[in-house]
Amino acid sequence: MACFVAPLVQAIATTAYRKLSGKPVPDSLKTLEKMLWGGSIMLIVDHVINGELTWQFPFFTALSQTGGAAQMWREILTVGVPMCLVITALWAVWALVSRRRARAKAV
Repeated sequence: MACFVAPLVQAIATTAYRKLSGKPVPDSLKTLEKMLWGGSIMLIVDHVINGELTWQFPFFTALSQTGGAAQMWREILTVGVPMCLVITALWAVWALVSRRRARAKAV
């Protein structure tokens, strides 16, 4: 119901870093940013289709139930945060492999 919040926050932070750093960032960081935004948008659409998100306040259907906020935070911490860790780990492996391939081609 709210697992997309963690990768969405990471996507916002990555974008803010890229825009506010004032220096060029590696293309691989832009790839991480695209992975996070794409996954977050896909999860938002999925949650809207499944009725877990609505266009009316409180937006998260769980918040209209007693104890829903605790359930929402539990999902963010147990599903969203591990999802961010896996995405970032996969991106890091991809970035290392890409860098090694680029160095091998240059030699």
